[in-house]
Amino acid sequence: MATESPSTGSSRPTEDVGVGARIRRYREERKLSLSQLAEDAGVSKGYLSALENASGSHTKRPSAETLYAIAKVLGVTMSDLLGRKLLTAASAEIPRSLLDFAAQDGVPEADVQMLSTIQFRGDAPRTVDRWRYIYTAIRTSEAIDG
Repeated sequence: MATESPSTGSSRPTEDVGVGARIRRYREERKLSLSQLAEDAGVSKGYLSALENASGSHTKRPSAETLYAIAKVLGVTMSDLLGRKLLTAASAEIPRSLLDFAAQDGVPEADVQMLSTIQFRGDAPRTVDRWRYIYTAIRTSEAIDG
């Protein structure tokens, strides 16, 4: 994939600069240890640490399979980790009550996007308390997946 450089207007390959920082941010938002993420994603703790700390050219770039495994554990998309937007259907406007809930409870952006798609009998939740209840139920249900 190529992007256009704003300063020169030329096309250059998109680098995965910042992937490690994004992995760390999402991991910390979810209060996962480095060891737990590594184990759950099936990657070595040392490699994950090297990715997060951007050990430069000595760190092997993550494969799509590795990024997918990490993204899945973190509950984000690969595009979230890569810092790239995918062309998707236009997203619906995020309800004010959801934005208020997210601000009050420090809900990660990826989770807000997921919640914004929830409708029950054609309507989205309307109150901060209802968003909190639904989010808590989703988070609590993670243990059921084992």
